[in-house]
Amino acid sequence: MKKPLIIIGGPTACGKTGFSIKLAQKLGGEIISADSMQVYRYMDIGTAKVTAEEAEGVPHYLIDELDPDEEYNVMLFQQKAKAYMEEIWAKGKIPILAGGTGFYINALLYDNDFTETENDTSYREECYRLAKEKGAEVLYERLKEIDPEYAANMHANNVKRVTRALEYHYLTGEKFSAHNAAQQEKDTPYDAAVIILNMDREKLYERIELRIDQMLEQGLVEEVQGLLDRGYSPDLVSMQGIGYKEFIPYFNGESTLEEAVTQLKTNTRRFAKRQLTWFRRQIEGLWVDLSKSSSEEAMDEVLEYLKQREIL
Repeated sequence: MKKPLIIIGGPTACGKTGFSIKLAQKLGGEIISADSMQVYRYMDIGTAKVTAEEAEGVPHYLIDELDPDEEYNVMLFQQKAKAYMEEIWAKGKIPILAGGTGFYINALLYDNDFTETENDTSYREECYRLAKEKGAEVLYERLKEIDPEYAANMHANNVKRVTRALEYHYLTGEKFSAHNAAQQEKDTPYDAAVIILNMDREKLYERIELRIDQMLEQGLVEEVQGLLDRGYSPDLVSMQGIGYKEFIPYFNGESTLEEAVTQLKTNTRRFAKRQLTWFRRQIEGLWVDLSKSSSEEAMDEVLEYLKQREIL
């Protein structure tokens, strides 16, 4: 018998954190973060990490578990998330996977196998070196030649994912897009219900602007400075995350603070757009438009969907 799993996805700033907490309270669920950045310590403001007050007593996993210089990838996410899911089921509760890293969500939902590319890291290290010396665009152009379909779903600056796709092709001779398509034809091993939160594009962009302004008031610039002061290199994968990389030119004297903030807002809007495109193309589930429904109406819609799926 398959065990239950609820997934809450959607673009950044759409309200996933608050909604997943309210849902967990109603169902007696516990939340696992499907975010590639919130797992890092000291990176709180820029990742919009849930606070203890916001969590309202709901347990959260895969938050504050690694230092910024420790590696985190889809395989580690899978291993850790599965272990936490077993813990949550053992309590008689439902795991709720919440986050915007669609690649991680899909990998867990369909139990994708990545182990075949984990033994030999030499090519991966060479890609990282090349990106550092010649820029991320060099790797991205290589990926567009090898696997244009996969390249179309990501930004050139996402060195980690570009490298993953290049490495997979190097080791197997197969396109990563073809690998993903084959994995998605597998049935999920879980009794899963997927909810994608969304809202009107203009309203979402307003929320992004407001959130970034609030981050700045909360001390985002000081947080980035603190990470650099701790000795974390700007070249780390974690420091290349949105919310952090934009301020490196400012600290290097290569841009003004205003220019850094403008770049952050631009990058975040583009990221939200890519997330929505990914969810539409890659995953099926209940889409909930939060710009057309009140929070109560949205919750009722989700609960009814979960009943229909016999999760409840």
